[in-house]
Amino acid sequence: MTRPVAAALPVPSLRVHLRRSLLSLALAIGLVLAGPIAAVRAVSVADLPPRPPVEHVIDDAHVLSRAGNGEIERQLESFSPERVDARLITLSRLDYGLDLATLGYQLVDRWSADPPAGSTPDPLLLLLIDTQTRSTAIVAQAPLDRQLPLELLDSTASTTMAQPLRSGDRYRQAGVDALQRLATVLQGGEDPGEPVVEEAVAVVSNIPTREETSQSNAFTWVVVLLVVGSVVPMLTWWVFSR
Repeated sequence: MTRPVAAALPVPSLRVHLRRSLLSLALAIGLVLAGPIAAVRAVSVADLPPRPPVEHVIDDAHVLSRAGNGEIERQLESFSPERVDARLITLSRLDYGLDLATLGYQLVDRWSADPPAGSTPDPLLLLLIDTQTRSTAIVAQAPLDRQLPLELLDSTASTTMAQPLRSGDRYRQAGVDALQRLATVLQGGEDPGEPVVEEAVAVVSNIPTREETSQSNAFTWVVVLLVVGSVVPMLTWWVFSR
């Protein structure tokens, strides 16, 4: 009885099959690697909207929840009665050699270069956060810098905004605290000042440290007691054995 023999692929067909398999594998690997690269692309002013968008929050880094985004949006809109166009922008990665303050001023120039005909836009106030380095910056367009001097903006960015980011990724809190401080000054109130940093209190322990142990005379007392415990019985035996 003759057994059936499996047909073998010709050599040229086998090579074509291998090439197609390798090409498909390379394409799949390329798509997998391209995803993270695209997600962390460097951002410059050209990657941001050419005109001020309707929304006051540009969460390009996607670090704000829907509730946090809505809360900050309402706070930014509340600056309109003060004739201020306030906006908050989060970025995941800046272009090489670019810092947040420079990007902010470039964006101010871009958004104010071609205003709509017959209108006088409110001066811009931009709060920026770089989520990769947790750096912050606030820039104001003239003549708003008269009400919000550079010292106040730098202090608000480096302390009021930065503190919630140093103690955790609290991006919503950073924006809310900074906007509340700036709004107080714009409305004629006194600057609340920088946030109070709570110092961690050391927990008192009953366990002595290495330094305390090394300085203790407990070891000396142990040696003395051992010597006394050994010598006294010997002297007693010697006295009563005579």
